[in-house]
Amino acid sequence: MTNQTTLQRSLKPSWVFAMALGSAVGWGAFILPFTWATTGGLLGTFIGFLIGGAMISIIAVSYGYAIEKLPVTGGGVAYALASLGRLHGFIAGWALTLGYSGIVALNASAVTLVFRVTLPEFIMQWKLYSVAGWDIYLPEVLIATLFIVGFAVLNASGAAISGRFQYFAVLTMLVSVGIILVCSLYYLIIDQPVLPPAFPENVAPWSAIATIVAFAPWAYVGFDTVPQLAGEFKFSPKKAFSLLMWGVIAATAIYLAMMLSVSVAVSSERDSYAELAWPTATAIADMMGKGGFILMVIAVSMGVLTGLNGFYASSSRVLYTMSNAGMIPRIFGRLHPTFKTPVYGIAFVAALCLITPWFGRSALLWIVDMTSVGIAIVYFYVCFCAYKIAKQGKVFGMSSEVTPSPAHKVIAVLGCMFSLGFLCLLLVPGSPGQLTAPSFIALVFWVVLGVVFYLSLRSSYLERTDEQILEAVFNENTSHS
Repeated sequence: MTNQTTLQRSLKPSWVFAMALGSAVGWGAFILPFTWATTGGLLGTFIGFLIGGAMISIIAVSYGYAIEKLPVTGGGVAYALASLGRLHGFIAGWALTLGYSGIVALNASAVTLVFRVTLPEFIMQWKLYSVAGWDIYLPEVLIATLFIVGFAVLNASGAAISGRFQYFAVLTMLVSVGIILVCSLYYLIIDQPVLPPAFPENVAPWSAIATIVAFAPWAYVGFDTVPQLAGEFKFSPKKAFSLLMWGVIAATAIYLAMMLSVSVAVSSERDSYAELAWPTATAIADMMGKGGFILMVIAVSMGVLTGLNGFYASSSRVLYTMSNAGMIPRIFGRLHPTFKTPVYGIAFVAALCLITPWFGRSALLWIVDMTSVGIAIVYFYVCFCAYKIAKQGKVFGMSSEVTPSPAHKVIAVLGCMFSLGFLCLLLVPGSPGQLTAPSFIALVFWVVLGVVFYLSLRSSYLERTDEQILEAVFNENTSHS
């Protein structure tokens, strides 16, 4: 059975936009602004996010172009397969599976962080042990487990249910951020507090900006969930470009709104907040009252839950496409008989994530940090696929040839360069975004595991004919005209 005849086309444009924005904006937007004031300064953070957002937007243009020409489930896997062949298709799938699954687990752990701040007496009891300096408590493990299982069930119950949840959760988050921003601007105009310095002391402006730019691959990961779901669009794939761009723009606006709001709230009293568990929320509460703290809890909760939902959906579709192509066992390509969702892929992601609460957030962050490498690699694959389409007018899997586009070819080349630049920021020693030693070790282990996995299935994968790959992965492309 092919993608075209199984997955249901039930996703509306507003739901897909919510998938992109909700996946891109997570807990970091509501917890990290206090840290950014130290590492990037107010102006440095603003410039860094504008540059990072612009770079991601260039990459997003190539995503939109590739989706329009190849509107198939699996996104990055299909584009790497179409433009560079089967080995690269597997590499893209391996990168996305671990990257997206890791972020599901990270969002589940972020749920427990919210409980740590709001209900510390309940959460921080019955300590089990510590891992890498992080104390692990039984209530936290149980809560994370509950949310991992709960969102697995939500995703397995149909793309329409998942889409509706995402839309209303994102809307709630936007309203919360909007109220916080309006109140902070009012406070800024009326009380005129002293804002943090434009750049940190004893730090070169370019270095402060580069530190924030290096955060971009992690800050915006999630906008790329859109192509993973392209086979379920209930609208023309030509709309994907605008949905992607608005997703990136809205994510940038939220990051900058929270940075400005927290800077206004903290003012010159940074030292008094430095040792608090959640300084951003405490500062907003001091400025707005108890209502400010409630808004922060709502906003971060919606950011975390939309990440859980969005990455569950995208990771399961990646596994579904890999299975259809023959890269992994066939069971991952089977769908629920009623809801038409890749239920085995969802269950597999849940099983992986259920392990992580027992190792604590510190160890999990090592894994998530290194997954940025995989995401940057997939950015390159998608931009390269867009380049080949723009240059040649056709790649493997396309049902018909299109007119080459010099403009998209230039943009795709820029996207490839930016993707490689993100990789350098993560891997080159001494760069602002260099991986820590534990993250690098996790990366090496992940690569080795991928090599072993590929070699174990290589013969059956390569034995499949091009016609079989075309039918299994790209056949749904013919349903759009």
